[in-house]
Amino acid sequence: MAERLEIPQIDSLVSTVEKVKRGEIKIVDLVTQHLKRAHEVNPQINAFITIFDDAIEKAKELDAKVQADEDLTKYKLLGIPFTAKDLYLVENTRTTFASKFMDNFIAPYTATIVQKCLDQGAILIGKTNCDPWGFGGSGENSGYGPTKNPLDFSKTPGGSSSGSAASLLAGVGFFSLGTDTGGSVRLPASFCGIYALKPTYGRNSRYGIGAMGSSFDTPGFFTRNIEDMALVESIIAGKDTNDASTFEVPVDTYSDYINDSDLSNITIGIPKEFYGEGVETSVTDAINIKIEELKQKGVKFKNVSIPSAKYGLAAYYILVPSEISSNRARYDGVRYGQKVSDNYEENLFEARSRYLETEVKRRIMIGTYSLSAGYSDAFYKQASKVRTKLKREFNEAFKEVDALLTPVSPSTAFKLGEKTNDPVQMYLVDIYSVTANLVGAPAVAVPAGKDDENMPIGLQIMGRNFEEGLLMKIAKEI
Repeated sequence: MAERLEIPQIDSLVSTVEKVKRGEIKIVDLVTQHLKRAHEVNPQINAFITIFDDAIEKAKELDAKVQADEDLTKYKLLGIPFTAKDLYLVENTRTTFASKFMDNFIAPYTATIVQKCLDQGAILIGKTNCDPWGFGGSGENSGYGPTKNPLDFSKTPGGSSSGSAASLLAGVGFFSLGTDTGGSVRLPASFCGIYALKPTYGRNSRYGIGAMGSSFDTPGFFTRNIEDMALVESIIAGKDTNDASTFEVPVDTYSDYINDSDLSNITIGIPKEFYGEGVETSVTDAINIKIEELKQKGVKFKNVSIPSAKYGLAAYYILVPSEISSNRARYDGVRYGQKVSDNYEENLFEARSRYLETEVKRRIMIGTYSLSAGYSDAFYKQASKVRTKLKREFNEAFKEVDALLTPVSPSTAFKLGEKTNDPVQMYLVDIYSVTANLVGAPAVAVPAGKDDENMPIGLQIMGRNFEEGLLMKIAKEI
């Protein structure tokens, strides 16, 4: 039995939309093909919690519009199958947040970002597996079992948006919605060799997405190329009256950036704190090759320092669990969650004990401890000060450079089970990705090469707030 999938060649989203509009591709055929692929690969990689076979009906409706020669210009994603992490609410469908505690929850409304995609003619064909509520970096904490890397079933695809990355790599859908609280789209993109965008905090709406750490959570997504990324972000970005954390900042025409190949006026910073001890040689070698290639294209590089970055991971794992602890209060088995007793207190204890996954309990306890009387000053407030200092240091760095280039992770994909018994080692996987969430900066993950075992290596480009277009431009040239 093969220990990996054959990865199919899939046409770009942009090209496929044009073919659909010209009548060269029937939407029913396209959706049928991707649903079939989802059913074929899921027993091997466990990327899906729910597959929507009734998506065929929506495909028929859209085919009828094409046949009737209706005005299709408003549909920028006409007939495009896509998937979404099972943290996104979709009205009248099961949404589990990848936790057995929410196994039977039916969403009462649809998340803003999903609705924006649907309004543009995209068709949702599945909800993907992930770490519960996004709590994890490997996809192994899911109540529905771990997702496997399509390139090597013995390895993780990265987390928490594990199923989104794995399903896209496996040939299902043209883009996949994920979330990024500390690297949860960038890490899977790096481990799977695809592209991911974590936009500026407040650029994309969080409305209708299961919360992890509310001041960190950032809706992002995966694509197979930068052109598709530019199109999708142009659709889902923007102010949302249902999400007060979104900004009234105009959405750029991202395609203008990626169509401009002139890099001569760009300076990229290399922060020394992101290239220290512990980074695998294959990772630094691959990134150094890309740096040399960019230099040949006119990019200037400058060494910079962000001194507080060394405290970033510690601050993150105090602040985020604290927000997790607060956000979990609503899951009491009455408003949300499993019911095992008519007695409120008994139900609260029993249901959480029985159905919450180990990592969920661990993070709730860390957060509750950090917020408790006598400890909040020593932990939560100190971590908040580090976060503020990091933001200042990033702002200072961006006075000298236009972007920062770093590894996504110190390593390539590791074996399933390798770090599950050592939470600290698991958390260290996020050491280079959490910083962007601490400061709210946008970041793009880009494939940069492969290691000796032929597993992908990713690099990340971080930028100033709301300069996603510039990051895509640099990524396109890489």
